[in-house]
Amino acid sequence: MDYDALIAIAVALGLGLLVGLEREWAGNHLAGIRTFPLLTVLGAVLALPFEALPWMAPAGLLAVAGVLVAGYYVRTTRTDRGAGLTTAAAALAMYGAGVALGVGRVELGLLVGGAVALLLHWKRPMHELVERIGENDMRAVARMVLIALVVLPVLPDEAYDPYGVVNPFEIWLVVVLICGISLAGYLAYRFLGRTAGTLVGGLLGGLISSTATTVSYARISANRPAAGRVAALVIMIASTIVFVRVFVELAVVAPGIVFDMLPQLAAMAGWMLLIALVMWWRVPAGDAVGQGDIDDPLQIKAAVVFGLLYVAVLLAVAITERHLGGEGLYVVAGLSGLTDMDAITLSTAQMVDKGRLDVGTGWRMILIGAMANLLFKGCAVALLGGRRAALHVGVAFGLSIAGGVALLLLWP
Repeated sequence: MDYDALIAIAVALGLGLLVGLEREWAGNHLAGIRTFPLLTVLGAVLALPFEALPWMAPAGLLAVAGVLVAGYYVRTTRTDRGAGLTTAAAALAMYGAGVALGVGRVELGLLVGGAVALLLHWKRPMHELVERIGENDMRAVARMVLIALVVLPVLPDEAYDPYGVVNPFEIWLVVVLICGISLAGYLAYRFLGRTAGTLVGGLLGGLISSTATTVSYARISANRPAAGRVAALVIMIASTIVFVRVFVELAVVAPGIVFDMLPQLAAMAGWMLLIALVMWWRVPAGDAVGQGDIDDPLQIKAAVVFGLLYVAVLLAVAITERHLGGEGLYVVAGLSGLTDMDAITLSTAQMVDKGRLDVGTGWRMILIGAMANLLFKGCAVALLGGRRAALHVGVAFGLSIAGGVALLLLWP
C-alpha cells in the first residue's frame, strides 16, 4: 500500500473541505463543501503518476477550467445574481494545491490551501482596508516597490573604492531596509495611530523617526503647555523604541554579531525603558495628546539623502580606522548620530561583520551615536517645546546619557 499517496489524498480532502466549508458558509453557489474537496482530490490523484504520465495533471486543469466556465455561464444566465470570479479562481488554486500534494510537495500544498482559505475568509476586512487606503498610502507602497524590486536588482554587487566599503547593492539594500521599517510604522500609524493613545504614539514614532516625533511633539507642547508632561513621555518612548530599530538592523545586516552586541545595547535600552516607565507612572490618568502629523516616509529624495549619508559614514569610519585609529571613530559616531541612528548603526554593523572593527569598538560607536542623538533631540525640545516638556525631557535624557556613559566606562 502506498502510504504517501494516501496521505496526499487525505490532506487534499481536508484542505478541500476547509475551503469548501468557507464558500458554503459565505453562501456561494458556484462551488461549495462538496465541489472543493472533489477538485483538490482530483488534482492529487492526477498528479500521483506524474513521472509516468505527466500530461494528466495539465489535462485535468483544462477539464476543471471548462467545468468552472460552464458553471459560471449557467449561474450568470439563469439567475438574477451575478457571479464573481473569486470562487472560480479559488477552485483553480485548490486544484493546484492538490497537484502539489500529489507530486510530494506537501508543504507547498498546505501553504496554498491555507492561504486560499484565509483570503476567502478575510473578504470583509480586506475590502475595508482597501477603502481606507489613501493616495499617500499608495504612493508610499509604490515607491517601496520601485526602490526594492526595480532599482535594487540592477545595481552591481561589488565595491568601487580603495577601502572596499562603497558597494552600490549593499548601500541600496540598507536604504530598502530603512524604508521598509518606516513604511511598516507609517501604515500602522495611518490605521491605528490617529485614534491611539500615548503609548502607541511613542511606539510608532520610534519606528518611523524618533527625531521627527520629537520635533512634532515639542511643537505640540509649545502650543499646549498643559500637554508638556505627556509630550515628554511620548518623546521618551520613541527614543527608547529606537533600539528596536537598531536590533532589527543588526539582525538583518550582520546576524552573526547580534548576540555579541545585544547585552550592552539592551542594557541601555532597559535603562531608558525604566525611565519611561517612571514617567508613565507619574502622568495623571486620562492625560493624552494627539498624534503629530507624519508625512509619507518613502519620498525618493529622502531615501537618496540617507544613502549618501550612509556612504559618507562608511567612508569616514574606514578612513578614520586606517589613518587615525580607534579614538577618531568615536568622533565620527557622535557626529553621525546627532540627527540619525540608522547610518551609524548600519555602517558599524557592516564593518564589524567584515572584520574591519572589533565588537567592543562597534557597540561603543553605536552607543555614542545614540547618546549624541539624545543630546540633539533634547536641544530641539529646549528650542521648540514648552518649558514643562523641556524640563521633563531634559531630566529623562540626562539620566539616559548618564547611564550610557556609565556603560562606556564600566562595561568590561
